Amino acid sequence: MIEFSMLYCDILFPVNLGPLTYRCPEELKDKVEPGMVVSAPLKNKLTKGIIVSKNVPSPGGHVKEFLQIHGDSPVLSRNMVKLLRWMSDYYVAPEGLVLKQTIPKEIFLKVKARKPEKNRHSGTPVGSVDIGQEYIAPLRESLSKNVYRTFLVHSPSLGYEYSLVSEMINPDAKNVLVILPEVSQADILYSEIKGTFRERVCVLHGAVSRGRRSEYLEGIASGRHDIVVGTGLALFAPLRNVSLIMVLREDSVSYKREEGVRYHIRDVAVMRGFMERSTVVLSSTAPSVDSYFNALSGKYILIKPDRSKRPDIRIVDTRYGTKASAHISKTVHEVSRRRLREGKKIMFVINRRGYSTLLLCRECGHTEDCGVCNIPLVMHKNEGVLKCHYCGAVRSIPDRCGRCRSVNLELLGSGTQRIQEEIEGLFGIKTLRFDSDNVRRSADMDELVRNISGSSSRVIIGTKMMTKRLGPEEKFSMAAVLNIDTSLNFPDFRASEKAYGELSSIVGLIDPEGDVLIQTRFPQNPLFRYLRNDEYISFIREELSIRKAVLYPPYAKLLTIRFPGDSGLGDAIIRIVRGLNLGVQILGPTKIKNRKGVDEFSILLKSTDRRSLKTAAKEVLSRYGSRKGQNIIVDIDPV
Repeated sequence: MIEFSMLYCDILFPVNLGPLTYRCPEELKDKVEPGMVVSAPLKNKLTKGIIVSKNVPSPGGHVKEFLQIHGDSPVLSRNMVKLLRWMSDYYVAPEGLVLKQTIPKEIFLKVKARKPEKNRHSGTPVGSVDIGQEYIAPLRESLSKNVYRTFLVHSPSLGYEYSLVSEMINPDAKNVLVILPEVSQADILYSEIKGTFRERVCVLHGAVSRGRRSEYLEGIASGRHDIVVGTGLALFAPLRNVSLIMVLREDSVSYKREEGVRYHIRDVAVMRGFMERSTVVLSSTAPSVDSYFNALSGKYILIKPDRSKRPDIRIVDTRYGTKASAHISKTVHEVSRRRLREGKKIMFVINRRGYSTLLLCRECGHTEDCGVCNIPLVMHKNEGVLKCHYCGAVRSIPDRCGRCRSVNLELLGSGTQRIQEEIEGLFGIKTLRFDSDNVRRSADMDELVRNISGSSSRVIIGTKMMTKRLGPEEKFSMAAVLNIDTSLNFPDFRASEKAYGELSSIVGLIDPEGDVLIQTRFPQNPLFRYLRNDEYISFIREELSIRKAVLYPPYAKLLTIRFPGDSGLGDAIIRIVRGLNLGVQILGPTKIKNRKGVDEFSILLKSTDRRSLKTAAKEVLSRYGSRKGQNIIVDIDPV
């Protein structure tokens, strides 16, 4: 009797599980490799998964056999399998959930494209920007040596970033990934470079049909497409031997996933580059504090091209100046009228929809802060209290300002519809409003962008949804930022960093001969001086000194644990973490509303040792993570 040695493989399915061990059929032993798609029985159903390792020890007992291999070669490289496993460990999430949330599902189930490819970008061409060959020489040298390095490019404009992509791809780089935060931006860049690189380039993002994605993935596997442009989905394209990864607008909060596994595209891109021995280029007009810190400390290589001419930036003090209407200063009104008489296009930017819940003293500009977390307290009108959304501290709503004792207190903010009514009344002209009330479907977004590019309206009113989705080809003669104070005083230690990024994006949409006017009750805030003088490095150094003093990232690591239910579970989680004696600082629990408006509790853990945070999270998940209906969410490096 002939005895055959059994071959066992670990297979990962796109479900909320880790790898499962299966026996390999005898006739497939010589063909099976990690990264291949196979069909195997899972819960009495035949399911497709990925082989993540072979020659694993037998788990003992009865082991099911997988049935079929799909294709003649692995669809995922060994490096991609390693990346998925690293993400599972780093973000404290099951490997199968990572697989489900990252790898395009068309890898498992091909769909036939039914319609010809659609050009989603209908705006004007971006044009070419002189990037200076001396600045990209280090990038090309890194490419030629086939070594891992990460560069941070402090770009003078978004147009510069687009031109940098074209310069870096041709002629040195093959197998390139280019990532952008928004679908509209990816479409703009794809349209720009497709004429040059033709079949070499494809685009991957959520708005591409499943049939078209299947077609592109087959093209990537065959080598027909070796340049992949897109949003976060493109980072996980099954390219082999990746030489270059570029992440544009690397500071964008859109790169942080808000559901499922809370991974950060930028950080995963750097890790994929490390595993692939690739050159990684992160770029932004206002790089994140974390990335700039890595550059200043030598972890990244900083590239800082000469700054291009910028529009005139004026700070309008709304405490004492006269007003043309409730929310429009006389200065903004006058400049707007002049630009409209010249036949120019102008924009008004409102930093958020609806109404803020921050209490402001109109006399001295003071907002009540949390003494522990150094962030503004949020007013909960129905409960009659001020709350800290980090540590949960509660105070009664004051009758007087805590600094100057004035009774002249007000809430910050106003809605887009109200501002639109004011502006149309002031100028007697029809305006175009761009916010989430007007954007229900992707078609709505496309139509709005087309209208902005056209001549149907010369006055655009929008939230940051608008500024995030417009590309460098859309040039306005003026922007008025009406309520930046709601961003500056948002209850978040990154509030100033995000506000600078928002303002920088707006400045990039204005013609160099144009105007940017920023209304504020806090003209003394150093951010405005740094922005006006284009001294971002000084802003970064001040931010770092503040964060070091209160031990916030990058000088400490953060992790949040979120869960529905009542605070009783929060108390139990706190007892677990304290019992581990890891020296972790615990803030909360605090009651918040998630994106669906459902009440949740949040606990923030802080430590200089990332391993301690992960140990605490794993212990909490082992105790409560599998309980039915519990749905505990762990967020590493929350933003």
